[in-house]
Amino acid sequence: MAYSLLPGKHRLNLHASYAETGGKPVERTDLGPEHFARWIDWAKQSGLGMDFNPTFFSHPKANDGFTLSSRDESNRRFWVQHGIACRRIGAEIGRQLSTPCVTNVWIPDGFKDIPADRKGPREILRRSLDEIFAERFDTAHNLDAVEAKLFGIGSESYVVGSHEFYLGYAVANRERNILLCLDAGHFHPTEVISDKISSVLLFVNEILLHVSRGVRWDSDHVVLLTDELRAIGEELVRGDFLGRVHVGLDFFDASINRVAAWVIGTRAMIKSLLLALLEPADRLRALEAQGDFTARLALLEELKSMPAGAVWDMYCHRQSVPVGLAWLDRVKSYEKEVLSHRL
Repeated sequence: MAYSLLPGKHRLNLHASYAETGGKPVERTDLGPEHFARWIDWAKQSGLGMDFNPTFFSHPKANDGFTLSSRDESNRRFWVQHGIACRRIGAEIGRQLSTPCVTNVWIPDGFKDIPADRKGPREILRRSLDEIFAERFDTAHNLDAVEAKLFGIGSESYVVGSHEFYLGYAVANRERNILLCLDAGHFHPTEVISDKISSVLLFVNEILLHVSRGVRWDSDHVVLLTDELRAIGEELVRGDFLGRVHVGLDFFDASINRVAAWVIGTRAMIKSLLLALLEPADRLRALEAQGDFTARLALLEELKSMPAGAVWDMYCHRQSVPVGLAWLDRVKSYEKEVLSHRL
């Protein structure tokens, strides 16, 4: 339903926890492509690509807050095997859909209070990642990504997989094309990922974005067309990075209609790209190179009142999706006729 209200082509991102096991218990280390066969078939029929995530949480072996950096070798091996299994699933997804599957690794590992040893867990994590990524896959089928975080609930004082750790790991493994994931909610509240994109892409081949909207913390509110979202779109277009950046959306809000949340957030991201594509980027760069910062600022401000909305409406019309708020009527009808009847 959500896809029918969105212009353009899109993808589907799944966690390993969405496996379909036919009601039978299957340990995460034993998951295989067969447990995602119906997802793959549906994506194929719908003309969608798919991306994938190992699920390193909501499991008894993650109860102490550590997975790939665990000092308990049996636990660490369990999670390494889960990561290996998920990369194989990702590669099979990409092979069947003829588009690379981005398989992204995020772990919750960290300490609630001040640690005595910051180095040790990171040495263990590096070893675990090396083991997970040891098997080579065709990059036409699978792309690996690693995702950092500043803090989490229960890991306020120390996160093993910090930004500096994963940036270093991605740069050190550039020949293997390890993507760095930048999540908009995984940094200090006043820190933005738009300013990181051009720096990171000088040293790694590709990156993954998790576009989110944090309110005071990593709250993953529904994405809106904020100044930061516009800045992200501008960086991707002005830097000619669209071919090197995989844009994922990372948000949820169970207090509103789920379909509406998807549509609002996804449309906002597309709008940010459209606004950037409509900019006279060459003229702006020329003014900057000439040192005419007055004209640069004046033009940037004038662009804000240009009729981009008319272009957006025409784009939606040509893509045969609802123009303006007409999509909301469809969502409300869907909620009444379909969602309200689900248990």
